[in-house]
Amino acid sequence: MSRPKKRSLTIKGHRTSVSLEDEFWAAFRNIARERNLPINELAAQIDAARHTKTGLASAIRLFVLDWHLQNASARPKS
Repeated sequence: MSRPKKRSLTIKGHRTSVSLEDEFWAAFRNIARERNLPINELAAQIDAARHTKTGLASAIRLFVLDWHLQNASARPKS
């Protein structure tokens, strides 16, 4: 796994940055693409839903993990 890198986002007109590993960033971008959402919109949704004590980068990682766990159970077993 790669080291976290700072990534820039715009949420509700405000620039912010999150530190995410390449793997989480790629998965996050793929989820946004699958949902036909701009990445900033998906980040805004995650930001609005997160607990105030949870950082945005952690909330994104947890969102990606949850998405993969939810979709793993929907995939046919080989």
